[in-house]
Amino acid sequence: MRALFVVIHQALELYKWAIIIVALMSWLISFNVINIHNDIVRSIWNGLNGVTEPALRRIRRILPDMGGLDISPIILIFIIWFIQMELDDLYRSIATGF
Repeated sequence: MRALFVVIHQALELYKWAIIIVALMSWLISFNVINIHNDIVRSIWNGLNGVTEPALRRIRRILPDMGGLDISPIILIFIIWFIQMELDDLYRSIATGF
């Protein structure tokens, strides 16, 4: 049972890092620090964007228009932290028998 909680926790941790990398890459692309015409950059961008965009799109639909500011990655990271804390509490309660 512990292994299942560890795998879920680590998968959520990797997803948080993917969100952070996508946010950083979007800034670097918009300021033309990295070029999307590079094959490696484009494949990393498409892969990570394909993984994170469905969740971020749902959050963007709920948020009001804030001009050019996109806080959906921050909100998604907070949601993931909350899920991780709840999973940790659930594991502790199962492990101790409460």
